[in-house]
Amino acid sequence: MENVVIIGSGCAGLTAAIYTARANLSPLLITGATPGGLLTTTSIVENFPGFPEGIDGTELMMRMQQQAEKFGAQVRYGSSVESVDLSGNPIKLVVDGEALETKTLIIASGAGHKHLDVPGEHELEKKGVTYCATCDGALPMFRNQPVVVVGGGDSACEEANYLTRFASVVYLVHRRDTLRASKIMADRTLANPKIKPIWDSVVTEVQDVRTGKVTGVKLNNLKTGADSDLPCAGLFVAIGHFPNSQLFKGQLALDEAGYFVLSKGAATSVPGVFVAGDCADSVYRQAITAAGMGCAAAIEAERYLAALEA
Repeated sequence: MENVVIIGSGCAGLTAAIYTARANLSPLLITGATPGGLLTTTSIVENFPGFPEGIDGTELMMRMQQQAEKFGAQVRYGSSVESVDLSGNPIKLVVDGEALETKTLIIASGAGHKHLDVPGEHELEKKGVTYCATCDGALPMFRNQPVVVVGGGDSACEEANYLTRFASVVYLVHRRDTLRASKIMADRTLANPKIKPIWDSVVTEVQDVRTGKVTGVKLNNLKTGADSDLPCAGLFVAIGHFPNSQLFKGQLALDEAGYFVLSKGAATSVPGVFVAGDCADSVYRQAITAAGMGCAAAIEAERYLAALEA
């Protein structure tokens, strides 16, 4: 029987692990298929307090994991939760085929990448279609070749700037005529001579499935209605995220977008179950706010366990 099981290993999950480990609760952290969460797909994190020069996203997550393990957290690296039963006490989980029981559960499952859902996208995934520039941008298929980034927020701008290290030109396709990114990121992006914005447009097809690799994209201008073809070697999709909450549908309250609805603080309607991070935050979605929510969930779990023993 575990005292605390934490699902997710991003800022929220690892912060929860640090706090519960320091409370001598020996938490078990399930990393999921993407250890470290989405922050590991970010090159330089410039807005996390304490790092004036910035820090690599993967390095930040590794440091947080080392800190949690130093205090006694157990980490199941690469493991995934297959099912959860919140109908009784203790809480029951199946992790990689193994049944587990826990007194408390902290859900910090984060968010996943949204897809365009256009013809050719799924078929050419990993063959030129990707959702992570820092993961794939240096691949030979993209070097000295034109590539396309779709999106207009901070993530899309960061992807575009990163890709200029390798690509011959980066086309930034956005459905509006201005970027949604923060001013500093937007200014940096538009000032980069290797980034060519394509405004008021959407990708309607990824070409060419017949060749087995990306050769271009079909665009539609939302203002004129005109279609056009844009040759490229890669498509990098950066249009946002969706909460990883599907496992709990029907057991915990979710809003229309799938984000967890919390009853008070980090608590859910099920005693002993707490939520933290991007899976419950559709507003801020920052590493530091996720860490704060992980701290809150850990403190509430600790208090819940103390009340059980009283």
